[in-house]
Amino acid sequence: QVQLKESGGGSVQAGGNLRLSCIPSRSVYSDYCMAWFRQAPMKEREAVATIDNDGNPNYTDSVKGRFTISRDRANDNLYLQMNNLKPEDTAVYYCAADLLICTLVDATRNEPFVDFWGQGTQVTVSS
Repeated sequence: QVQLKESGGGSVQAGGNLRLSCIPSRSVYSDYCMAWFRQAPMKEREAVATIDNDGNPNYTDSVKGRFTISRDRANDNLYLQMNNLKPEDTAVYYCAADLLICTLVDATRNEPFVDFWGQGTQVTVSS
């Protein structure tokens, strides 16, 4: 079992920045790929960014050039640096760990079957 705990959400104005963190309860770097998903009100949860065991990132088109996903091998933490935030980025953001979410296509397809989820952190961007 792996427990994931997110932090770093909050409220910012459009154009602002936030950095999300996800801390796993045990080492997962060599076992799982990791990803950030988000769910906006009245919408389905969507994959935002993925990172595999080699540190290769994938992003959904709407966040390319603005968001950066990273993993820290020293402490196993996962991060999402979000720059130039837009109101449409408003959502609850979840980190996830699973063998089958190593690319954005895989994360999108396998979202219902992901093994480990965090509790979510709210990001609100005002215009």
